[in-house]
Amino acid sequence: MALKHDPTAPYHSAQDALRVLETVARHTTGVTDHDLARESGLRGERLTTLLRMLRREAYVEQIADGAYVTGEAFARLGAPEGHDAAVRATLQRTLDRLRDRVGAAVYMSRYIDGEVRVTQYADSPATPKVNEWVDFRSSAHATAVGKSLLTQLDHSGRRDHLARHRMARLTSRTITSDRLLLSQLATQPPTVPVLDLQEYAVGTVCAAVPITAGSAVGCLALSLPVEHAHRLRRAAETLNRSAAPVLLSLTI
Repeated sequence: MALKHDPTAPYHSAQDALRVLETVARHTTGVTDHDLARESGLRGERLTTLLRMLRREAYVEQIADGAYVTGEAFARLGAPEGHDAAVRATLQRTLDRLRDRVGAAVYMSRYIDGEVRVTQYADSPATPKVNEWVDFRSSAHATAVGKSLLTQLDHSGRRDHLARHRMARLTSRTITSDRLLLSQLATQPPTVPVLDLQEYAVGTVCAAVPITAGSAVGCLALSLPVEHAHRLRRAAETLNRSAAPVLLSLTI
């Protein structure tokens, strides 16, 4: 199943959103759409879409005369104290919205100190998260999350990880050959989300897209029961298109 998406779209959106947000922040008493367009160089539907996203995420708000000022989320993330807690809370709200939008459990993962870590997730009774029956740290070879993070490492980084974690067979679909896995990771197209089609757990399919802010390696992922595998294409595309707010909260 080939899942096409534009991996650069979230980065461009986040960069443009930062440009708009910085312009708003310079105008402490408010800035109009017209002045925003002139100063940011963004116009028309592009600016409208970015402002809609920034308002939804509470980075900006409109005051009585229709001008834009910075919002609650921007103030929280910009505060000198409690920044980490503010980022976590902002990310959680974004993940909750993504869960509802894609109709699947959604995960934020990072590669930290040589290990795969699911740092946050959003699930619900209707969209349950994957049952972690094998520690995600030791099953990167079998999960969309793990493979997405490994594709962002260089070859020596991948080999180091696999040397520290035995590639156990978790299902009949699990790749247990390091040579085969390394070959797949090396040829993974940047325009295609990484998939787990019942490699980690029978009955579950997953997709992951890269989220890299600065030197930190990360990814966004979703999981679906196998009976909903027909939704994986659209859900992965939606996840990628909606990743800009995640990047924004990690950048500010």
